[in-house]
Amino acid sequence: MTAFATLAQVIARYPSEATILAADETTRLRDDARIEAALGDASAEIRSILFARYTEAELGRVTPASAEVLQLYCIDMALYRVALSFGRSNERVKERYEAAIARLTAIAIGKGALSIEGSASSGGDGPDGAAGSGSPNEALVVGPERVLTRDRLVGW
Repeated sequence: MTAFATLAQVIARYPSEATILAADETTRLRDDARIEAALGDASAEIRSILFARYTEAELGRVTPASAEVLQLYCIDMALYRVALSFGRSNERVKERYEAAIARLTAIAIGKGALSIEGSASSGGDGPDGAAGSGSPNEALVVGPERVLTRDRLVGW
C-alpha cells in the first residue's frame, strides 16, 4: 500500500523540522530514506487504527478532503518516528503525534468520520443511490414500498 503522505509534502509543510530532525550525524544532510520509511510506518499505523471501522478498499477511496486529513496525521506521526530514531524527540513533535493518534482513534470509534467516495452516505453507486457499499458501521435500510400512503388513502 502507498503512504498517506510523501517526502515532498513533509518538506513543504515542515522544511526546517524535517531537516533538523532527520539530519545524519556524520554528513549533516537530511536522510530522506529514513523519512520515507517513517512515512510508510506511520501509514501502516494509521491503517491499523482505522481498520476498526473502515475496510482496506474504503481507505483507498477516501475523498480528497479526507485524504488531506490523513496526510496531516501521517506527516506528524512520521516526524515523531524520525525524531525518535535519531534521538531528537521534543515536546512539540510528541504532542502532534499524540494528537494525531487521539484523533484517529476517535474516528475509529465513531466520534468522527472519513468521507468515502461511492459510499451509500455520499449517494451510493447503484440506482437511486442505494447500493450496499456503505461502511461496516453504517446502517442501510432497505424495505418494500409503503402500502398506506396519502395518495392511496384519498377517499377513505
